Amino acid sequence: MNAADIRYALPATAPVAVIGSGTMGAGIAQVAALAGHPVQLYDSREGAAAKAIADIRAGLDKLANKGKIPAEEAHAASDRLCVAHTLQEMRDARLVIEAIVEQLGAKQELFGKLEDLVDAQCLLASNTSSLSITHIAATLRHPERLAGLHFFNPVPQMALVEVIRGVRSDATVVQCLHDTALAWGKVPVVASSTPGFIVNRLARPYYAEALRVLNEGGAHPATIDALLRESGGFRMGAFELMDLIGHDVNFAVTQSVFHAFFNDPRFTPSLIQQELVQAGLLGRKSGRGFYRYGEDAEIPQPATEPEYELPTVPLQLFGTHPLVEVIRARYQGRVEYHGPRADHLLMKAGPGRLYVTEGRSATQQSYDYNMPDVVLVDLALDYARATRLGVTRADQCRDRACQAVLAVLQSCGFAVSAMQDVPGMVVMRTVCMLANEAADAVNQGVCSRSDADMAMQKGVNYPRGPLAWADAIGIDTVTNVLRQLSATYGEDRYRVSPLLQRLQASGRKFHE
Repeated sequence: MNAADIRYALPATAPVAVIGSGTMGAGIAQVAALAGHPVQLYDSREGAAAKAIADIRAGLDKLANKGKIPAEEAHAASDRLCVAHTLQEMRDARLVIEAIVEQLGAKQELFGKLEDLVDAQCLLASNTSSLSITHIAATLRHPERLAGLHFFNPVPQMALVEVIRGVRSDATVVQCLHDTALAWGKVPVVASSTPGFIVNRLARPYYAEALRVLNEGGAHPATIDALLRESGGFRMGAFELMDLIGHDVNFAVTQSVFHAFFNDPRFTPSLIQQELVQAGLLGRKSGRGFYRYGEDAEIPQPATEPEYELPTVPLQLFGTHPLVEVIRARYQGRVEYHGPRADHLLMKAGPGRLYVTEGRSATQQSYDYNMPDVVLVDLALDYARATRLGVTRADQCRDRACQAVLAVLQSCGFAVSAMQDVPGMVVMRTVCMLANEAADAVNQGVCSRSDADMAMQKGVNYPRGPLAWADAIGIDTVTNVLRQLSATYGEDRYRVSPLLQRLQASGRKFHE
């Protein structure tokens, strides 16, 4: 970062006020104080702001004692924090950040009061994660001075900040907030005020597709989670992540986005998750969600196939797909090499034939190819580093054909999880839907391509931005998978983004 990157940032000496001393408000206050700003923290609850500041100071002392930050820096930041006992005490602030309850009326009332108190040059920002910035600002005399500044929890550790522009937000306000967040050591991305902004919108398919596979009996939660982690490279599986977030919270966000998009089927909530919420099985905080928690709770294990005997005939490999290259390097038996095939066949192991899923069920692909012994393997972020692969077989596939394929994969060091024959499997359909949603957000002017990828990597720790991932596996592959899913289900949920269609037709990528 250089001076040109933050030319419009607030000076470090500019007073900042934070309203709401909960987890988010306290975290924002800490970050602003560490960046050099005098910070006032206000809360309508008696003593709440003072307690929050005491906790922040204690946390800063711990960081200093552990050598994470210099002691003098911790002490200076602590000295910059003070309690505002009334809103009137914030009249000299250059930036006021609201982090109160997620209720439209409460936020509008607060900003209405602030507009009468602070200087005309003071910037107003909301930390809302779900409400429309345009709607919050609608009751102000000067809605152009308000924009969104959405931090992620825990604020001191999470790099991402979404800077949200409402319909009437002034461009200079948005730029100032962007540069200020950058000066605070954050990674800001800019989005228009649409439901879910970037992260909460683009992340919906991660949960939705896992729930869809579960609903169709494709695999159990532990197996789906293991495939997302060990093959897809995600830090947490969808079900363990929903348990961590809390199903009441996750389901509410999905419902909010679904209704805000006028019931677009792409965001349809899951009946399975609704049942959990209605039963009070909210995840970790209630002791049970998709998994059980507590001292005596057993950790469920993913389904893993037993070891099978390798075929006695030479293995036949086709083309240069990354999985073919891994098998070529690791397989100890006899191998015959061939060029790529038009049908994208990767391997023949005895009578078994292995393909990467292209969005059809294995049974449908077997029928289309008039070939009984079809086995499909799921997408992996990096086959050379994956420790587990998902496979499924056509209903027509004979046991010995499937077992021959699985034996080869096992001999190459992969744990193999067999799924029911669900179209698109787990990782492939998830990644393609993430890319599709990101493409739609870009196509609709919500954010830039780079910000879409950055938001998902920094905001929810995805191993790769969804658009960069689409480039890596191929735009043709992504669009084909989506079209196959759409044809199978007959649902608008899997419609292909116009931007993806344009890129496919032009032979271009998202990032060139």
